[in-house]
Amino acid sequence: MRVLIEFIVSFLSTVGFGLITNVPKRSLLPAGITGSLAWVAYYLVLQVYPGLILPNFTAAIVIGILGNISAVIFRVPVNIIYVPSLVSLVPGGILYLGMRSFTLGKEAPTSQYLFNTLTIAISLAVGFVVAEVIFYRMKPLLMRAVNGCQSTPTK
Repeated sequence: MRVLIEFIVSFLSTVGFGLITNVPKRSLLPAGITGSLAWVAYYLVLQVYPGLILPNFTAAIVIGILGNISAVIFRVPVNIIYVPSLVSLVPGGILYLGMRSFTLGKEAPTSQYLFNTLTIAISLAVGFVVAEVIFYRMKPLLMRAVNGCQSTPTK
């Protein structure tokens, strides 16, 4: 039940952020599904491995692969799918806390918050690179499937 709630809330936040940033309407559903599946992957990995790196890395791979697939199927730039899908994973709250403790002169929490922010950002970036490598291998099969569906005559 908890996973379903996580899915629904992350779907709504992804679609809401997509509406705020004016992504094309036809890409809201694939971006919402991509973002929510990535968040569910993050949540499930976090239950098994409560760290910063692996959950964010896994979610970035999910966004990277599903985002590229959605971009090909719906014929939109992949960034249109990526940007709203990432909204749940961006460490904005941690960065805010780091900047706040910096302005208050608290050095120990500042370095910890900023280190965590950097760790999450690197995990997301490496996850996207790995996803691009995986998708590069899958793309010919996907293109054949998409082109095959479009060239089939209908009666």
